[in-house]
Amino acid sequence: MKNLFSKSKKLPNQDPGSPRHSTEFNTPPSSPEKKSPKKPARDGDNERRASPSRPKARHTRSDSKSSRRPSVGSHPLNRPLEELRRSSYFNTMSEPMDVDRDSPVPSSPPEKSPVANGANGDDHKEDAPPQPPPHRTPSSPQQENVPQQSPSADAEAYKAAGNKFFKAKEYSRAIQEYSKAIDADPSSSTYRSNRAAAYMSAERYAEALQDCKTADELEPNNTKILHRLARVYTSLGRPQEALDTYSKIQPPVSVKDKAPAQSMMQHIKQAEDSLRTGTSGSMVLHALDQAARNLGSGVDMPRKWKLMRGEAYLKMGNVNALGDAQNVAMSLLRGNSQDPEALVLRGRALYAQGDNDKAIQHFRQALSCDPDFKDAVKYLRMVQKLDRMKEEGNSSFKTGRYQQAVDTYTQALEVDPLNKGTNSKILQNRALCLSKLKKHKEAIADCSRALELDPSYTKARKTRAKALGESGDWEEAVRELKSIQEANASEPGIAKDIRNAEMELKKSKRKDYYKILGVEKDAGDNEIKKAYRKLAIVHHPDKNPGDEEAANRFKDIGEAYETLSDPQKRQRYDSGEDLIDPSEMFGGASGGFGGGMPGGMNISPEMLFNMMGGGGGGGGGFSFSTGGGPSPFGAAGMGGAGRREGPQFSKGFPF
Repeated sequence: MKNLFSKSKKLPNQDPGSPRHSTEFNTPPSSPEKKSPKKPARDGDNERRASPSRPKARHTRSDSKSSRRPSVGSHPLNRPLEELRRSSYFNTMSEPMDVDRDSPVPSSPPEKSPVANGANGDDHKEDAPPQPPPHRTPSSPQQENVPQQSPSADAEAYKAAGNKFFKAKEYSRAIQEYSKAIDADPSSSTYRSNRAAAYMSAERYAEALQDCKTADELEPNNTKILHRLARVYTSLGRPQEALDTYSKIQPPVSVKDKAPAQSMMQHIKQAEDSLRTGTSGSMVLHALDQAARNLGSGVDMPRKWKLMRGEAYLKMGNVNALGDAQNVAMSLLRGNSQDPEALVLRGRALYAQGDNDKAIQHFRQALSCDPDFKDAVKYLRMVQKLDRMKEEGNSSFKTGRYQQAVDTYTQALEVDPLNKGTNSKILQNRALCLSKLKKHKEAIADCSRALELDPSYTKARKTRAKALGESGDWEEAVRELKSIQEANASEPGIAKDIRNAEMELKKSKRKDYYKILGVEKDAGDNEIKKAYRKLAIVHHPDKNPGDEEAANRFKDIGEAYETLSDPQKRQRYDSGEDLIDPSEMFGGASGGFGGGMPGGMNISPEMLFNMMGGGGGGGGGFSFSTGGGPSPFGAAGMGGAGRREGPQFSKGFPF
């Protein structure tokens, strides 16, 4: 072994730049000229003989340069640190390194063999060690490891996620994913159509409508998009636009698809026709309810439908319906306090309820919002005209010009024939005037018409009861008043009115001296005397021989003149005091004054006071009147000469 090592030291070609050193240590040659291209193989054999204890590095050469590979132990990265620094220095001096920071590392080795690190790399291609990989500094780990996706690929991924959430009925999350897809690819109609479907399922129809419109602009005449758009229009209560959209689809859609929109359109037209030509608002409400069945879940009734509903309530005209009309108007005004149509609707409801001052305020406010709004101008002028005519009629009534008041009220009825509330009041006022003119049948007819317009109008019922009694039908008058008392026992003055009517009924069953003489109850002494003389001559028994009834008629005429010509007797006759038996007043019923009258009639304290001669000989009997004009039985006492105009019920003055 010692001889071998000693021989190896005597090798003449051993120097630092020899191929043996290049193979073992991979150090660059000191000079290109000192390299001998003819002895690389022999030098390798000498190296193996001289260094038997070192690991053998076998080099297999072939004619192809690309097939030559260095051994694992000769790789530059396996060298000591100092040799790596020295090698790096020589490589830098010989040839600059090409650094590509952006290009990825190739997955397969290049076809050409690596260039040697030397100044003249072409002369040492076979012997030079492999070039180390270039230094790279990636901008981010994702750029090196994850391939970048195109925006369309991202959008499709968001769409797939949205579809997954949609099937799971998580519509809010589906909307979020579809929105991301739209942001990635705004030109796609599919993503907007899908988001519209999610909006519809989430009951957000207004947003669904916007997406459907945009999708239709991006891809016109797409059947699926048009179907969805038509369904959104139907859900929002816009059937005409839905039908117009269906008409664009080719081939034509089925009858089943269009049925909801057609049904809604049919009911809306029916409601409009009923408002225009009908007299009842209930048909309008029914048609609107049927149309609303095809609205989307959670969709509020369209504004137009609400206004039609308010009109229907005004047509109905009863108390509850007018309150509902006010509620409709207030719901619209909460959304927009400057809505002129809603202001007019509320003003009309107030006008129908008789609150004309507030109605005028609402009409003026509507005109301030829209000076050209014709309905506001129309109803403002109408209410102002009615107010003016009502004041004229009331003024005529107060001053006793009853016929002029009747004419004024008649003209007022023609101003607004559809206003049930106001017209019922005008008819009741005209009935009062007709009663004053002794036109009782016409007064009864006016009261009946007023009650047809407003069955709850108690004042008209009391006026009719009075007219019935004055026309001679006191039995029906008593029944009417008792019916009012049963409906509303707290009605002011109703108990007194019933007592007076019962007294008049009792009086009507005795001989009517005024009727026998053919004079009115307010006739004067001269008129009564003239009537007596005329009738006495006509019905005298000597003038009617053979007429057995002539004597009875002549007797009745005498009794009538005797009673009516004497002021005291006439007063007692008019008040009904002559019908009361004093012996019955205090008998038959315990506990005071009541129930002693024939027929179960109660005696009021006022009547008792008059019978006892209170108030200087009389108090004019008991009176029905609290509302203008003289007392029905006169203002004088038992000794007075006052004349009566008949019973006057309470609250007879016009509204």
